[in-house]
Amino acid sequence: MNSVVSRLPLVALVVSALALSQEPLTVVDPEDRFIPLDNESEDRDPWAMMRDMSQFPEREPGLIPTGRLWAPGVKSFFGLPIALTPEDLKAAEVDVAIMGAPIDMGYGFRGAGKGPDALRAGIIGLDSSNSGNLPHMHVGVAWKRSLVAVDYGNSPIDYLSTERSMPPVRKMVREIAEVGTIPVIIGGDHSLEYPNVAAITDVYGKENVGVIHFDAHFDAGTPEGGHLISHGQPIRRLVEDGHIAGKNYIQVGLRGYWPGEEGFEWMREHELRYHTMAEIERDGWDVVMDRVMNEALDGPEYLYISFDIDVLDPAFMPGTGTPESGGLLPREVFPLLRNLCSENKMVGFDVVELNPLVDPGYTTVLNTHRLLQECLTGIAMRKEGITERGYHNPLTVEDDRPDPE
Repeated sequence: MNSVVSRLPLVALVVSALALSQEPLTVVDPEDRFIPLDNESEDRDPWAMMRDMSQFPEREPGLIPTGRLWAPGVKSFFGLPIALTPEDLKAAEVDVAIMGAPIDMGYGFRGAGKGPDALRAGIIGLDSSNSGNLPHMHVGVAWKRSLVAVDYGNSPIDYLSTERSMPPVRKMVREIAEVGTIPVIIGGDHSLEYPNVAAITDVYGKENVGVIHFDAHFDAGTPEGGHLISHGQPIRRLVEDGHIAGKNYIQVGLRGYWPGEEGFEWMREHELRYHTMAEIERDGWDVVMDRVMNEALDGPEYLYISFDIDVLDPAFMPGTGTPESGGLLPREVFPLLRNLCSENKMVGFDVVELNPLVDPGYTTVLNTHRLLQECLTGIAMRKEGITERGYHNPLTVEDDRPDPE
């Protein structure tokens, strides 16, 4: 009896502590469908993650090298120097700023948020810091020699909320575009297309930007569970929210079982153009590739490309969240990307849905790494004045010397 009595104050203390710990939730009505966010929280805003740069010594705007060696210990995209502010971009006259946006809350399967880390780390046996130093064999252009490119770091996000992560991504993409630099965004899931494209149209105007969306899925789905944005909804949000006209959207690579009839009718109602794998199988890749490139030139002045890696067959892109068999081949996609980026005034590019946690043998990282380089090579070609469709370096496709006897 005495031992029980002696424990009573402790029991009372624990009960009181539990009651206090639950106090913030007492405002939740049992009939409510969700628990609201704490409006008084100091770190509610994702921008609270930003480091206070006033703690560091002042420096002149410009680029920050990642190390003394050719293979630096500090990881960055392709071993590029780092920029932290729009002033850095302007001072160095940066052509391309690559940033990470590690969002993967948009479809209930985590891992795509590790995409930026995987691409910065490179591939075992391949030093990504050397990528771009040598000329691309097809076209004879080395993008690192032609472009000033940087790693712009990661966007602040809320790791528990897709909705709250959209505004900071949009703001960061916009601050890159506002100084005339091309933002390249590494995801992350495809919900990112919404803030990325919205930011670009903020700068260039919604009537002046066309978007080519490479994907196995049409990503214009209806709201799910009350959520207006997920990795399957960015196009519907962009079009219905008025950020871009449907007639300026081109879809490439659709296949599988989604969308159904209702989705195709929505695309037709909003004048989206689309090219399915059924069309490619019927007419051939070369014919459809020409259609896509002609449509890209027929309309707005500027082009944005959003590339979901699941548009490629899972034999080449197994490390993704929603693989769909029967997709495109790297040999088909690489020249198309290169040509699109050289023929058009590119104002932005994203690559999304890389999930290195389910990538056997680094196959997906390897091919995504190459996708990025095809786009960067195309941008470099345009800067060098090479805009001819299907251009090839004469050294690699022609040789006037007679064959040996």
